Amino acid sequence: MIRACTHGINVFSLKVSVLNSGFLSSCRVMEAKKQEQRLAKRPYSIAFESKERPNKRPLGQCVKIEDSTEKIFKFRVLFPNGMSLGLKIRDPEAEWPVEEFVEVVKGEYFRALRQAESEKPRRRIDWKYEDLHFVDAFDNEMRRRITFKNFKPNKIHILRLNDGSKEAETYENMWDLTPDTDLLMELPEEYNFETALADLIDNSLQAVWSNGVNDRRLVSVEVNKDRITIFDTGPGMDGSDENSIVKWGKMGASLHRSSRGRGIGGKPPYLMPVFGMFGYGGPIASMHLGRRALVSSKTKESKMVYTLHLEREALLRRSGSEKTWRTDGGIRHPTKDEICWSSPQGSFTKVEIFKPKMKDLDILQLQCKLKDIYFPYIQCDEVSKTRRTIMPVEFQVNGTDLAEIQGGEVAITNLHSCNGPEFVLQLRFSQDATSGSGVRVSQEANARLRFVYFPVVEGKENIERILENVKAGGCEIRENFESFSRVAIWRLGRLLPEARWKRLPFMEPRKKIGDKGQTLKICCSRVKCFIDTDAGFNPTPSKTDLAHHHPYTTVLRNFGDKGPETDKEVILEISRYGKQVTLLQLEKQYDEWIFQMHDHYDEVIERGEDQPLLVVSPSNKKKLGISSDVLRVHKEIQRKGASWKSGQKIKVLKGACAGCHKNNMYATLECIVLEGFQGDSGGEARLICSPLGLPRENGCVLSVHDDGNTGIDIGSSISIPISVIDSGKCMAIEAAEWEYQVQKQRQKMPSTIELLSERHCQELEVDGPLPTTVYAGYVPPSEIVAVVRPASFNSASASKNLDQKHIVISKEDLEMCMQIKLRAADKSIKDIRHIYSGCIKPSLRKVSVDRVGLCSPPISIGCYDIHGNRMPFASVPEVSIRIVSGGGVLASVNTMKLDLSLDQLTLKIKDALIECYELDKIKPNYKATLVVSGRDELSSVSIPCQVLPGTFHAVRTLPRNLDQQLLPGHAIKELILEMFDAYGNHVNGGLEVQLNVDGFSFQDHIGSTRKVDQRGCVDLSSVLKVTGGYGRRFLIGEKTIFKKEFETEKRELRILSEVPKFCMAGSVLEDMVFEVINTEGDVDETINDDESCGQSHMLMIKSEPLDTDDSVKYSFHRGRCIVRAISLRQKEGIVRLVAAHSRYPELHLTMEVHIMQAPKVEAEPIQTQYTDGKVFLLQDSSAHVSSKVGHDCHFSDGKLLLLQDSSAPKDVKGFVVAIMDDQKELEKAVFDHGLRVGDCETVLKELNADQVELKEELSILQAYSPHETSKQLVVSPSLASAMTASLGLDSSNHSGNATGKEAVMKQIESKGDSAAAVVCRLLREVPSSEQHNNVIENTLGVVALLGTVQTVELSRVLAEYLGEDQMLAIVCKSYAAVDALENYEQNGNVDRAHDPHREAMKFAQSINGRYVVICLEDTRPYTGKLGSDRERNRKLALPDPTLPDGNLPSGYLGYAVNLINLESHHLQAWMNAGHSLRETLFYGLFGEIQVYETREHMKRAKPFIKHGAVSLDGGIMRGNGVLSFGHREPKICFAVIAQGSQSYSSPRNIEILRQIEEKKLKIKETLGQIEKVTKGRKKALRRFKKASDRYKLFLDRKGPLLAGFGDPDVNNYGGASSG
Repeated sequence: MIRACTHGINVFSLKVSVLNSGFLSSCRVMEAKKQEQRLAKRPYSIAFESKERPNKRPLGQCVKIEDSTEKIFKFRVLFPNGMSLGLKIRDPEAEWPVEEFVEVVKGEYFRALRQAESEKPRRRIDWKYEDLHFVDAFDNEMRRRITFKNFKPNKIHILRLNDGSKEAETYENMWDLTPDTDLLMELPEEYNFETALADLIDNSLQAVWSNGVNDRRLVSVEVNKDRITIFDTGPGMDGSDENSIVKWGKMGASLHRSSRGRGIGGKPPYLMPVFGMFGYGGPIASMHLGRRALVSSKTKESKMVYTLHLEREALLRRSGSEKTWRTDGGIRHPTKDEICWSSPQGSFTKVEIFKPKMKDLDILQLQCKLKDIYFPYIQCDEVSKTRRTIMPVEFQVNGTDLAEIQGGEVAITNLHSCNGPEFVLQLRFSQDATSGSGVRVSQEANARLRFVYFPVVEGKENIERILENVKAGGCEIRENFESFSRVAIWRLGRLLPEARWKRLPFMEPRKKIGDKGQTLKICCSRVKCFIDTDAGFNPTPSKTDLAHHHPYTTVLRNFGDKGPETDKEVILEISRYGKQVTLLQLEKQYDEWIFQMHDHYDEVIERGEDQPLLVVSPSNKKKLGISSDVLRVHKEIQRKGASWKSGQKIKVLKGACAGCHKNNMYATLECIVLEGFQGDSGGEARLICSPLGLPRENGCVLSVHDDGNTGIDIGSSISIPISVIDSGKCMAIEAAEWEYQVQKQRQKMPSTIELLSERHCQELEVDGPLPTTVYAGYVPPSEIVAVVRPASFNSASASKNLDQKHIVISKEDLEMCMQIKLRAADKSIKDIRHIYSGCIKPSLRKVSVDRVGLCSPPISIGCYDIHGNRMPFASVPEVSIRIVSGGGVLASVNTMKLDLSLDQLTLKIKDALIECYELDKIKPNYKATLVVSGRDELSSVSIPCQVLPGTFHAVRTLPRNLDQQLLPGHAIKELILEMFDAYGNHVNGGLEVQLNVDGFSFQDHIGSTRKVDQRGCVDLSSVLKVTGGYGRRFLIGEKTIFKKEFETEKRELRILSEVPKFCMAGSVLEDMVFEVINTEGDVDETINDDESCGQSHMLMIKSEPLDTDDSVKYSFHRGRCIVRAISLRQKEGIVRLVAAHSRYPELHLTMEVHIMQAPKVEAEPIQTQYTDGKVFLLQDSSAHVSSKVGHDCHFSDGKLLLLQDSSAPKDVKGFVVAIMDDQKELEKAVFDHGLRVGDCETVLKELNADQVELKEELSILQAYSPHETSKQLVVSPSLASAMTASLGLDSSNHSGNATGKEAVMKQIESKGDSAAAVVCRLLREVPSSEQHNNVIENTLGVVALLGTVQTVELSRVLAEYLGEDQMLAIVCKSYAAVDALENYEQNGNVDRAHDPHREAMKFAQSINGRYVVICLEDTRPYTGKLGSDRERNRKLALPDPTLPDGNLPSGYLGYAVNLINLESHHLQAWMNAGHSLRETLFYGLFGEIQVYETREHMKRAKPFIKHGAVSLDGGIMRGNGVLSFGHREPKICFAVIAQGSQSYSSPRNIEILRQIEEKKLKIKETLGQIEKVTKGRKKALRRFKKASDRYKLFLDRKGPLLAGFGDPDVNNYGGASSG
């Protein structure tokens, strides 16, 4: 086995496709060495692929950027024996001979074989095959040379080697599926069959959603025992890098992950299936469903189907750290079924999973579940403008359209909702994308909430009807009316099946007092909320629920909660009907809607079976569970087909309603209460029941008062809703069952009192039992314990008398009494003295409690014989103590003290030190057993005990990789402190810990004293908020136990503007820009002044000495602060300006400015001479002088500023020099930008001249082209003569023999109302260089003009065979051109303002009726071999019909498709694409139609005619028994070119056409260069104008100063800025 070298170097220089290829024979190894030697002599620079792992680059790692001019061509070569090989070629020549390329491939092939490890036998490659060639992905054959310009560099291209043998069906290791290692950490934890299948359907749904309007949107699923198939008609995949099938099978390379942004926003229900987020749905789901998967896919452009093979075991074998995940693949032709299913677009993707892992799958149940998940895509009434139900996507499961399935929870739920209005609102979530939440959050998310009311109809809740129908449909649902999930969530139209929330806080009934409050509470349970979310919400990896810790999920789940805000960073906007509303307004509107629905749609039970008793204004409505002031009390009622009467014994099942949560309840029905008068709507019905064991006097009582009014007193009876009958959880029981329950309850009642024995007293650690004999001087026990036994207790059979089931704990006020009396030993003496009596209430006795790390309480042990007699200890025994629980030993006690009592009957164990490290196993009750045994372990005693953790000793923080870099003002999103004792056990819950924090504040009201929860943790998530500044260290700790340090991120304040060193007194610094940057030098755009979010970021400016107003603050926006003006003081000296953050003083900087004071003189001119004889006089004239960055400096009003050399400071000279340097920099900028403008204009002039010359040359070539109509040329005579001389053309005659074709064109143009006539005129009158619209640019022409024949008879019979409609058919290259031919209005009429109708109007024509268009892109081409003269006319090598003697039939002329002559430009244009017009258009029109001289010849050859035939005398046989008789003279025929006339495919014409194509390409390139240079010129002009404006402003402000110093350039700037 070959292993990788050490030092991190990979020994493989090539992606070897033959893993496990085995031992090679010695001759093959020698042959491989020879090939390597030949390779070493090659001059080309060739490098082969090394095995790569796509691990992410760690932060801070330097990356070398290669020269962008180097071109690397990547190939994957597929060999006919099933091998594949990766190959890289660097900077090759433009073309390589095929022979040289074969040598390269051959050498690497044998090198791969030598390094392989498999013993699998392989067929040899026939390297000496005379026609050895390569075939690319488009079936283009490369037999002579490899042209590298046909391949894009840095992209992988597939080449198949053809050695004359049959191609392999699959190729080993064809695709590289190596995932990003980070993605392996994000794999979904839970997966089931439906989840995995839905992941694959998600991919298909997203694919078909991108189809065009006329394309079929089909997703078909077939689930069988041996295979699962998912088929879709999406765009498909191929072998190209852009649309590679590898992206389906490679985790992290999803084709649709980048489309997620399109799913944010829009209109509900947000049908935009951009589900892909994680990029591993396809491979993980397919491998979960089965052991092997096959993915087949085809695009519109590709003619072949690409396959990818996934095998679970193979991927697991190759998942080591030193290997890559490579898998097999293949290329094949599509099957008939695939072509049929994928029509009309011809693209598809099919995923087949073999040996699926499923057991007894219910197909109907699967169909219902899938219909629930994708319901809006199956049928939806919100997308259509007419609000009609449409089917956006055709979903099929095992051949059944899911739109026709009646089941499914979603469909059933919609069916039972009321027809009333829904309560709809819109939520918009937003958050700064760079917030420190630690969770990947989009900047925006949207959700629509639809609240739907499900009324009670005919006394039965509609929600209960939904549950019944769902269960009847075979769907598993364990919910009832109370636990029914009243929130359903869709994300992008896809149901999240596990997001079954009970209620939003907003849906909880508001606490209202009185009748309305009771009604609201009942009616709120009849509302369900349907939430539609967009892609701003993140799902779980399995896409079954919203991500639990996502901020938007948290805010949505807590919507309506008025408690402390869960996430202050999320901004929530609520709107209804397009207007924003507050939560208080929304709650009021919601309550009004609830009452409206209740009044209009609820239909409760109307009457009972007997005459009701009216009760007005009952006093205990809350206990009755009603809200109305009028009640009707019935003794009998009909419900659910049965009669329910007063006195009936009933059983209410556990969980049926409130109060029946733990056990079934047995009760007696006393009466039925109905709200309101008969006929009132919205009333409730309740059952009043007396529970089993309740005395009759404590039950419900109906009474008549003195005033004649009736009252009802429910007493201790209970009121339950009548809905328990409808749900089947309330049932009548027989007398036998009732009697059994009565007896069962009696067995639990208190029966006897029993004093505990000595053994039981020892277990309870009391002094002892009550002695049977007392002697004088005996000290009685301090405590005597007795227990109350139930009637079911049997002392003889009870094994553990202290078990709770044998002791009665009554909630009633029971007492146990004891009397002690003394009587004489002689029973005949009746003197009895009363000594003591007393009563006491029962109390609970706990077992012993031990704490880890402390000594346990003393333990007393006695020794007994086999008869139960107590025996003394002979000596202090050796004992061992163990703490056990659940069959395992938690700890052994090694440290203890043993003492015997004086009577040696009792062994006391003291100071037993318990040390245990595994108490977390017995949390939270910490119950265990203390086992004391001898060394021989023959005898032992077990004592129930409770072992509690020790005292608080250590702390660990979670998560362990907690990021210690925090931002001021932000809370720690996730922080849990785990509390441990000295032995590593979590401390007991309820412990209070005093936390000391420095630099943090608590966000809740609890404060620093926190209680440890049952997990032994203190949860501080979102509780601690950073209050300190940037780059500071903060602490969380306890007084003596622990300290945890955190550090906030570092920030720095910098100034972007340049601060001048010198300024005049009283001047102003303008537009000073300050930035806050992070450690990487980037601006921190989270710095925003927003008090509403609790973030205040402002800048203060102070000066030293203090003479500025520091109360003025400037706001930060996206990390920047602009101070418009900073006034400098009027005195001379050095000023230090300190800029600092208003809240975080550590963000500060200091700027020094030298202030110069100019002396004031009289207003008259004063001259002061310097030592060099110059006089500098600066007149104010209201000018402003600024520093280097152009800030204003005000002079004294009306004064002259005199600078004298002898007395002027040196700083003035420096100030003037700085100003002059600024001038030079501005002048240089103006000059440079002006030079760029001039260069661009020079290049544009040359490019325009080249374009004119190319167009003239193209016009000359088109004039001599045989397929171009003659045009009047306007070119220079010298250019025309040069062109004709270079081509050897005769300028006197260049029209060729186009008479026949010209006549056909005139005949077509005579049909003025046809599309063909318009296309002919466009092709004739619009020059080729100007054909840029889709109508003619991608249109080849009309069928009748695209080919010629040699005889009139053949032209006539072929035209008659096709018919005039097909002869006038327009032929387009692509479907885009077809789509551009016709456009329709909303009412379905043709848009006459669209091409080609618009073009027809220019010719004063119109297009009427239908016309035929042929799209070559969708035409299935001929795939067989070509004739030997393929390079010229590309005739098809169809087998000629032969007689039994081997001769051709008499009169046989050939196949019609080969008798059509093609023009040379069509041959040239279509050879590069792989097929000519003969193989596509004419093969599609004529197929394999044979041509004979006469009808008689055709009849004789009838046995040899399979697909039809024609004869030159008019006979037509169409095949399948269809013949055409009679005679017709077609008006539109093919052009006839005599055999001796000029050939369209002559070498001269082909050369002309080649040069035409080259000229067109050069013109296109020139236009692109002109556009690029024009943009550059505009950009340079803008920069030139800005530089000129800055220079003008500089001269306006500082020109007078420079003029005084004699600057010669100031007055010479005459219009330099005008450019």
